[in-house]
Amino acid sequence: MSAIFQKIGVVGAGSWGTALALLLERNGCSVTLWGHDAEALKRLEEHGENRAYLPGVPLPKTIHLTPSLSALADSELLLLVTPSSAMREVASRLSTITLRADAVLLSCTKGVERGSGLRMSQILEETLPGHPLAVLSGPSHAEEVARLAPTAVVLGCANPELLGPLQSVFCNTTFRAYTSGDITGIELGGALKNVFALAAGVSDGLCLGDNTKAALVTRSLAELVRLGGALGGKPETFQGLSGIGDLMVTCFSKHSRNRAVGERLGKGESLGQIVSSMNMIAEGVPTTYSAHECARRAGIDTPIIDHVRLILDGHLSPSEAMSALLARDPRPE
Repeated sequence: MSAIFQKIGVVGAGSWGTALALLLERNGCSVTLWGHDAEALKRLEEHGENRAYLPGVPLPKTIHLTPSLSALADSELLLLVTPSSAMREVASRLSTITLRADAVLLSCTKGVERGSGLRMSQILEETLPGHPLAVLSGPSHAEEVARLAPTAVVLGCANPELLGPLQSVFCNTTFRAYTSGDITGIELGGALKNVFALAAGVSDGLCLGDNTKAALVTRSLAELVRLGGALGGKPETFQGLSGIGDLMVTCFSKHSRNRAVGERLGKGESLGQIVSSMNMIAEGVPTTYSAHECARRAGIDTPIIDHVRLILDGHLSPSEAMSALLARDPRPE
């Protein structure tokens, strides 16, 4: 176990935040789990499980629940597990309390801020300057992590001296954390794959079959590498857990919210109908717009991202978008 991370705060009591809190508690850490909804936290404590996000998974009483960010002030490691659209607001609130000067901030959120094009770690750097930053990503559905399914992720940090302690605090017999210095590539892989999962779901909704989906996911990887590389990520990172690994699980898994949203779009539901029926955020929706903006600024060709946006905006039906992609001029692979 790490010698420096014993008091850990988890900011966000959704499915992923809860699963990570469980993981760290099992690893012997003192964990405080923050949620913005005091009533929801009260229900979580009464039921002994997070019925809204991880039903059936017991939550130990040793995990301290709090609606007060001030309760995280003495954390040595802070996990940020909020929706990407809330990251700036929550980080700004954290900046008003006195955190430990040496507290490490670990972003576990997969997204890109719309308008600015900033990754989550860049938002943290802006709002909470001076703190060491790290990121965590990879094929890791909360439902399976919470139930101890063997899982591998990648931790990124620019300071190599922190990678060992971070790795040791997460690793156990069912959860394996690899390390990398490529924060940019890790974050971009984790964010962009959600857009392609929407496209994969559309293919499922249209019942186009395995050949179509395999081709779509393969070309999605090429697009991810092209855009991610232009934005500063290393090509080898996109061939790893936060790239092709996360892309595969998100495009094919029954747990994937983004794939499920795409499937419903493919079956004819509107985005408004789908979003209003969900209690969790499909990050691929806002990231589609962010990725499209980043691609235009970088001058990168992103046909799949472009057509997902056209579907979300209602400018093309799913079948029209698929036909348009297939009608593109032939080219070398």
